[in-house]
Amino acid sequence: MAYCSNCGTRIDDSAAYCPACGAPNKKQASPAAETAFTAPQESAYTPPQGDGGYGTRVSLCPDGKYRWQHDYNLFKDPTVFFLIWKIFFFIILGIFGFITILNLIEGNEVLGELKIFAYFIAGMTALVGISYLIYAAIMGGKYVVQFDMDEAGVNHRQVESQAKKARKIGAAAFLGGAASGSFTAMGAGIAATRTEMYSEFAKVRKVKGSVSRGVIKVNGRLNHNMVFVQKEDYEFVKQYIISHCPNLLKHN
Repeated sequence: MAYCSNCGTRIDDSAAYCPACGAPNKKQASPAAETAFTAPQESAYTPPQGDGGYGTRVSLCPDGKYRWQHDYNLFKDPTVFFLIWKIFFFIILGIFGFITILNLIEGNEVLGELKIFAYFIAGMTALVGISYLIYAAIMGGKYVVQFDMDEAGVNHRQVESQAKKARKIGAAAFLGGAASGSFTAMGAGIAATRTEMYSEFAKVRKVKGSVSRGVIKVNGRLNHNMVFVQKEDYEFVKQYIISHCPNLLKHN
């Protein structure tokens, strides 16, 4: 057994990273891995003034939680747009898949259903794209989110000033969709009102990240979360998440 040089937790000699803080095990890690990231230290933490203790860099707070804030550019990076698009695509795919199976069982022609499906996808893409641009403009081009992370999980919460706007936009979109009979608009409205997402590490099955985009996708069976982080802290956050997910099936 060995002890973590960063937090003092007992770890197996064969472990590459400390399961408690994510720091590399110096007995196993290569020199490159040791310098890949540095776990934030509580002694170095100074809560920024006026923002609830959330700085742009990952900091270990006195209560044992890691906290940071990230400003995501909605116009430059289409990650959020594609996430919304994929949600509605699979909803529509499921509906038309069910209809197609019924037609095949009854011996009906399905070519017409495929054409309708293509029209629905095109219309959905246009509607989601327009809605996304309007949303981005109202938010000033940024999605500002705060993260809290500890051994149990990670919480993704939109700052309250933006969350209030998002809830109003969502309510308006839902009512407009209901009035016009558009289920896509109603769904977009419901999605816009969700301003907080929590991922319990025990329920996470897949972790997929992109260092160039500064995003780590943390996915469970019915829970999909995105963790945004600066490149300087990316490796630490990713390894911390991976090391605390006991039921992880896949990661990159």
